[in-house]
Amino acid sequence: MSSRVEVQPQMFRWARDRARLGVPDLAKRFPHLAEWEAGTTAPTLRQLEAYAAATHAPFGYLLLTQPPVEPMPIPDFRTVRDRPVTTPSANLLDTIYVCQQRQEWYRDYARATGETPLPFVGSVTAGADVVETGAAIRSILGFDLDARMRAPTWEAALRQFIAQAEEVGVLVMCSGVVLNNTHRPLDVDEFRGFALVDPLAPVVFVNGSDTKSGQMFTLAHELVHLWAGETGVDDADPATLEAGASEQWCNVVAAEMLVPAAAMREAFDADAPLAGEVQRLARRFKVSTLVILRRIHDIGGLPRAAFWAAYEAELERLHGLGARGTGGGGNFHFTEAARVSRRFARAIVTSTFEGQTLYRDAFRMLGISKLETLRDFGRTIGVGA
Repeated sequence: MSSRVEVQPQMFRWARDRARLGVPDLAKRFPHLAEWEAGTTAPTLRQLEAYAAATHAPFGYLLLTQPPVEPMPIPDFRTVRDRPVTTPSANLLDTIYVCQQRQEWYRDYARATGETPLPFVGSVTAGADVVETGAAIRSILGFDLDARMRAPTWEAALRQFIAQAEEVGVLVMCSGVVLNNTHRPLDVDEFRGFALVDPLAPVVFVNGSDTKSGQMFTLAHELVHLWAGETGVDDADPATLEAGASEQWCNVVAAEMLVPAAAMREAFDADAPLAGEVQRLARRFKVSTLVILRRIHDIGGLPRAAFWAAYEAELERLHGLGARGTGGGGNFHFTEAARVSRRFARAIVTSTFEGQTLYRDAFRMLGISKLETLRDFGRTIGVGA
């Protein structure tokens, strides 16, 4: 008979809460979970190891007498109905950790290859003039409003936007899952993105579970944080009006980047029915209907009360449609390049094939487990072994 491991009952609850899993989610694999949580029986070592893997919890943590305090590793700018969100999930924590590892690796690589610090990182102060800041960021990115309007789809516009950010030195990572694990989807209701400031290796992560138009706003919002020199995780809600001053400012600048007030005033037809006008302008500017509503409010086209009513109605409509991204799909190698940043991918694959980086480190940071997969991936991004 296998020996049992004594575990404090609250540790089982802590692990599944951290993984955002309920008892029904785990009951089939762990039929005695309710008994473990009640303290009437204990798991075997093998069962406990399996439970740690299923809940993405460090095994040693389950042997503690009290749940550990896991503070957010970066500043937390998120709000839900203007209240701070305090408990990060395992998926969010692991995503931040792997992005920090990639950033640290790329920083060393950039130094070794003689790259110079990027002058735009931390070049503005939060609260600076919105129109001037938005125009300055668009100028550095080469962000052509007319070209984006001509993009055939939101996805094409987003790819163009990501490519422009990467061209100037930003590592843009866009994924809807933790690494390549499709069983660990990222929850857009928990966070939409984060920025990791560094003059040599600035990182923007965008939650790929959101809509393409939502990802567009998140990317713009996180780029503003880089320009302001602010590391942090966000919900990047274009309607945020009551959050901290920095978040409000980032939202307004992001909206100005994507939909300049001058262009909005010229395009907006105040006499047209609002619902149809919002849809038309969203297609024109390749942004979400929520961003358009915010910009109509910003230029004085909707009073505050009317804006909130329209915003809540549109939010409910979108939720009813299940408007979210897939976070994956398509060609694996093209998807992988987007998940880890094409700029980062080319650098680490090149370094690995040249013998400067260990294969195991490349596998870990890319979420790849086989040499042949790495070689195929390298060929896809133009790096041969």
